[in-house]
Amino acid sequence: MSIKKKLAMGIATGALAVSMIGGGTYAYFNDVDVNNSVFAAGTLDINVKGNNADNAIINVTNIKPGDTMTREFNLNNTGSLDVAKVLLTSKYNVTDTNNNNAGADLGEHIKVQFLVNNDKKTEVIHETTLKALSSTDVVDRDVLGWLFGGENDGLKAGTSDKLTVKFEFVDNTKDQNVFQGDSLQLEWTFDAKQTGPEKK
Repeated sequence: MSIKKKLAMGIATGALAVSMIGGGTYAYFNDVDVNNSVFAAGTLDINVKGNNADNAIINVTNIKPGDTMTREFNLNNTGSLDVAKVLLTSKYNVTDTNNNNAGADLGEHIKVQFLVNNDKKTEVIHETTLKALSSTDVVDRDVLGWLFGGENDGLKAGTSDKLTVKFEFVDNTKDQNVFQGDSLQLEWTFDAKQTGPEKK
């Protein structure tokens, strides 16, 4: 083996020994801190309670043209987040007892008025029919918008609003015998929408 090769081999061996010794004896200061963070999503939770035993907004029988029915119900925000909007979806199904409606729709003859009391005076804030309400575009179904006049107050977490609704079987001064014995099953769905983004 040449002297250059022997010299190179010796330098490599020495470097390896030094690195092994240094690796075993090297010491340093150290400090560790662990920080745990939490992202917890809030909840949107509303419920609607009527004044009937079964919490229905309205259950009524034996109505006739000209009758009016006023009912109150509570819209409760039981979640942890404020609600900006509550969109109302209305659906109904008519049972035609005598099969003689001939295209007549009982929902078209039931007027709906959402009422509010201002300074002891009852005011109509939104008026429609069940038929129109069941086919209305989403932008026109914001119950809180009707209640607060389109303001952004919304429904705060842990609070309730009392709503009053008046139904009327409209007497159109014409023959409405086709509706005798009929019934209408009404389903209202209240869809809560969150408020806008915030800096937390």
